[in-house]
Amino acid sequence: MYKNLIMPTDTPDAGAAYLADTLRSFRMYKRLGETAIAQVAADADLHRMIDPGSNSIAMVVKHLAGNLRSRFTDFLTTDGEKPDRDRDAEFEMPVPASRDEILQWWQTGFSIALASIESLTPADLTRTVHIRSEPFLVVEALNRLVNHLAYHVGQIVYIARHLTGAQWTSLSIPKGQSRQHATGSFKARS
Repeated sequence: MYKNLIMPTDTPDAGAAYLADTLRSFRMYKRLGETAIAQVAADADLHRMIDPGSNSIAMVVKHLAGNLRSRFTDFLTTDGEKPDRDRDAEFEMPVPASRDEILQWWQTGFSIALASIESLTPADLTRTVHIRSEPFLVVEALNRLVNHLAYHVGQIVYIARHLTGAQWTSLSIPKGQSRQHATGSFKARS
């Protein structure tokens, strides 16, 4: 499929660029989630569900933290679904957690993930890791994990935006202000 693809010799190492972009994405989503959570004024609102079938911000954070811890602890050498993980319990909150506890879950999960990603080399991208006994190339697993992170951070932002109402400060280009942001700054913000 790619046999006719010619790479110029001055192209930067694609593996290193991929890992740098993956780190940038994880850091961006971390910051985006933190900024959204910070805009939710009442700690009780971190536990509010928009409807009975939805999750609260606290539940989404608890789930993401559990996922990041499980997937990235010993990333290259053990299955990403650790035996001590109780995924279903991540979506239960019998006793409301404090904001500090919720943010500690967040920090712990991201600390493990970021340290693991930072330790990877381009040569690791074609190694095989397992998630629930299913084999993935490292590059596939990282793509899966970035997508999972984006999905849930999007939920956090959406719920926080809903709960904050008119006091919300946009986390991207505000409506009607696209012209003022005609020059990109994605990489500069990371």
